[in-house]
Amino acid sequence: MKQNMKKNKANKFEEMILGLLRSEPEGFTATELSHQFRVTKKDYHHFRKAIERLKQQGKISKTRKTKKLVQRGQNRVIEGELRMNRGGFGFVHDSANNVDIFIGRDHLNTAFDLDLVEVKLYAKSRGKNETGYVSQIIKRVRTYFVGTFHQTQYYGYVVPDDPKIYRDFFVPKEKQKSARNGQKVVVRLSRWDNDHLNPEGEMLEILGFPGEPGVDVAAVAYSFQISINFPGPVELAAEKISAKINKQEIEKRLDLRQTVCITIDPKDAKDFDDAVSLTELSDGNYELGVHIADVSHYVRPDSVVDKEALSRGTSVYLVDRVIPMLPEKLSNEICSLQPDKDKLTYSCIMKITRDSKVIDYRIVPSVIRSKKRFTYEEVQSIADNSDDHPLRTLLLEMLDLSKRLTIKRFAEGGIDFETPEVSFTLDAKGFPESIRRKGRLDSHRMIEEFMLLANKTVARHIKNISEKGQLLPFIYRVHEKPDPEKMDKFFEFLKAIGIETNLPSRITAVFFQNILESIKGTPEEIIIEEVALRSMMKAVYSVRNIGHFGLGFDDYTHFTSPIRRYPDLAVHRLLKRYAQTTSNEGYEADIGYLSQICEQSSRMERIAVEAERESVRLKQNEYISQHIGEEFEGIISGVMSFGIFVELVDTLVEGLVHIRDMSDYYIYDEKTYTLTGRDSNRILRLGDTVRIRVAKVNLEEGKVDFTLLGE
Repeated sequence: MKQNMKKNKANKFEEMILGLLRSEPEGFTATELSHQFRVTKKDYHHFRKAIERLKQQGKISKTRKTKKLVQRGQNRVIEGELRMNRGGFGFVHDSANNVDIFIGRDHLNTAFDLDLVEVKLYAKSRGKNETGYVSQIIKRVRTYFVGTFHQTQYYGYVVPDDPKIYRDFFVPKEKQKSARNGQKVVVRLSRWDNDHLNPEGEMLEILGFPGEPGVDVAAVAYSFQISINFPGPVELAAEKISAKINKQEIEKRLDLRQTVCITIDPKDAKDFDDAVSLTELSDGNYELGVHIADVSHYVRPDSVVDKEALSRGTSVYLVDRVIPMLPEKLSNEICSLQPDKDKLTYSCIMKITRDSKVIDYRIVPSVIRSKKRFTYEEVQSIADNSDDHPLRTLLLEMLDLSKRLTIKRFAEGGIDFETPEVSFTLDAKGFPESIRRKGRLDSHRMIEEFMLLANKTVARHIKNISEKGQLLPFIYRVHEKPDPEKMDKFFEFLKAIGIETNLPSRITAVFFQNILESIKGTPEEIIIEEVALRSMMKAVYSVRNIGHFGLGFDDYTHFTSPIRRYPDLAVHRLLKRYAQTTSNEGYEADIGYLSQICEQSSRMERIAVEAERESVRLKQNEYISQHIGEEFEGIISGVMSFGIFVELVDTLVEGLVHIRDMSDYYIYDEKTYTLTGRDSNRILRLGDTVRIRVAKVNLEEGKVDFTLLGE
């Protein structure tokens, strides 16, 4: 009888231990478990025996790091990027099972938004989403944060601007620099070991008071971890680079200084990284030269400048400034193809027939001397109006060739996305006085077509020189075919707004282009193009050449902008290497290194695009905040159960008409993207033109509220 009682006690403890560890995957020490169960001295022997039996049976184990007992076989572990929600909780995507793991606020374990984390999963409850807790922070992606400094009588702290950063930063007095109460600052995370305490930070930079010129846009840059200034050693290294070109270097290159080369860029550009030339040959064909700044001559691999450039990945174009990938000594002076100066370049020279086929090419290091620096507007004006400009004939020939290249590209499957953009006129304080939609000139398209052709030719060149059926290690710009599920939603959307399409068995770029052509000039054009873009995959950099769906190219790379894109710089280096040898020796190592460049460059490109959009949205909201009470015309850009988003026609400012502010009771139909008034029968449909009044603007939260007129 006593033996059975001992067994029952041991079994009971086993069940209790397994039950508790199942609900708390982080585990407990033996002492913590004994306290949980209030084990008496009399029963402690049975308790210890239960633990030993469970360990022998492999049902529980002790962790090395924390010495805690955990249930084995229950904890699935995943790694991924933590994406926080404004509500203070987050998700980590489990790619193996294609599900998002919910991470509650109490289980973040000092992790911040975008951190790479290890997550252990709780046992799944029936019918509920999987949940987990952050067991380890593998890599902190964000190390500094933008916020407002607050000084109390006893301590200082920073309230982050980003609502996804859910804790304030305590800043010790000796680490506050000269920050004043209410200033925008950049704080660097210096310590956060315990999520029961606030993170500790140190002042990295004082941006200034809100409303001072440039403070708001600088805050945007830093919030995306984009450093406005270069580290001292990088600036110093750039200053030491000589701009002088010696005779021996010129003799190694194709000398094009007598060729008429020109640059065409925006009015405020300083980094001229591409020049073009065009010559009509005696056989009736054209020789198009695309001459690109030879950054690789000046920026050596693994130098401090090179490492900083790879870290940045790309230049960032914000509303009031450019944050360059390279220090200005290089980007605006040494490498920039300024007129009437000898400059080192890498040229892609293509022989093109009258029907726009490339029948021959050369890709060679060169030296040029630009004859003229044009803006896009100047070229367009000369082509349209000026009969006496000395380069008008050349410009007209270039425009004619580019138009034929465009027609050919679209015929072969290129998609023409004309996403609208805006430009700002800022006053001395950086406040937007006006916003206007940018027009797309023929001169813009001309340079675009020439660059596309050069990039395509360079990618095909790698295929041409590769040996033994294996492509040489290279960086490609690729664009996957659309995801079928996203396509189904896109076609449902078209049907909902009254556009019928005959679906082919295989979605091609030509089919897409035909749809976009059919809606040109309609009120829905902008909305359809935006939805189409969101339905497609994003273009990225890759060592796998899978083609570019959107352009309709089998082979494509980025060669034409090494001043502002790191992959282009890497491509130049590879071209120089393969001009010497096409050996595949070290193939695996090369692929691994180039894959890292592709991943980093794609990531930084995404961040740059988000920062650029945020800076535009910021200035749009500032502008519209001065027009509260005024009426505007807009297009319904989103229909939700809680209201409609309206994008203003002239300024592209987007705001929300909340359903609670509508006079009628509206019924939401998710399938047709409509709201229908119960009493008025008014239908609000995606793409409809409406009139609104600006009701409220919250600059801190970035929210714009409209009132719908005509109800």
